[in-house]
Amino acid sequence: MFGFHPVIVWLVLLIVLLVIEMLTLGLTTIWFAGGALIAGIVAAFDGPIWLQIALFTVISLVLLIFTRPIAMRSFNKDREKTNAEGLIGQQAIVVGEINNLLGVGQVIINGMEWSARARDNSEKISVGEVVVIRGISGVKLIVDKQ
Repeated sequence: MFGFHPVIVWLVLLIVLLVIEMLTLGLTTIWFAGGALIAGIVAAFDGPIWLQIALFTVISLVLLIFTRPIAMRSFNKDREKTNAEGLIGQQAIVVGEINNLLGVGQVIINGMEWSARARDNSEKISVGEVVVIRGISGVKLIVDKQ
């Protein structure tokens, strides 16, 4: 193409992808670095350019599809939950009647007041009742009666 040997092109691509991976630490380009490594090895043995590109594509996709879910589980295992995520499964006390049809509802949990909605749209939950937080939608807690 520009007088560069394909091995050099794959090596440069591999280095660029690894540098991006080190800077982001988010498992974003490592899959493609694996594809570039294999393509570079094929180029070193004078494999045809179409084979290098095909292997780069296939290896990258296989790594992305089959190893990413496993890596993400391991990568996120020790991740600290955010404040909101940590509320799921906890109990709260209703301080303002929860009525989805009227779009109203307030609960208190850990000394903080949150807007709340019932998971069942037809359900009304009275002040003073204890609810369990089942999820979060935007800035509202989704709750069920205990």
